[in-house]
Amino acid sequence: MTRRLDYDRIAPAGVKALGGVYGYIMQSNLPAGLINLVYLRVSQINNCAYCLDLHMRDLLKSGVKLEKLALLQAWEEAGHLFDARERAALAWAETVTRVADTGVPDQAYEAARAVFEERELVDLTIAIGLMNTYNRMAISFRKTPQAAVEKAA
Repeated sequence: MTRRLDYDRIAPAGVKALGGVYGYIMQSNLPAGLINLVYLRVSQINNCAYCLDLHMRDLLKSGVKLEKLALLQAWEEAGHLFDARERAALAWAETVTRVADTGVPDQAYEAARAVFEERELVDLTIAIGLMNTYNRMAISFRKTPQAAVEKAA
C-alpha cells in the first residue's frame, strides 16, 4: 500500500481541529477504555488498517486482554467479556456507523438511552462520528499502519 498524500502536512489546521474533538471526547465522562473499544470496533467495520493497528496497540497497552480484543468483532456472542455499557456502546457504534443501512432505528436509540445519560450518548455519538472521519481519511489517503512500517524496516 502506497501512501497517496500526507494530510497531516497538507492540512494541519484541519487535522488539529479533529484533534480538538478527540481531546473533547477524552475529557468527557465516558471512560477512555470504552471509547477506545468503540474506536476499534468502528475501525473494524470500516476496515481501516491504520486505525485498527493504532487502537489495538492502545488497548493492549492499557491492559485490555488479548482474548477480549480477539472477540470484539463478535461481542454479541462473547458473553461476560463485555459489560452492559460496553455492549450498549458497541451496538450504538454499529448502527450509527452503518447509518445508511440502518437509519438508526428507534429500538437502537431506546436501548442506548437505557444505559447512557443524554450527554453521554451525545458524546459517544460524536466519538463514533470522529472515528468514522479518521477512518475515511486514513483509508482514502492510504496512511500506513505502524505494523507495516515496522515490517518494512
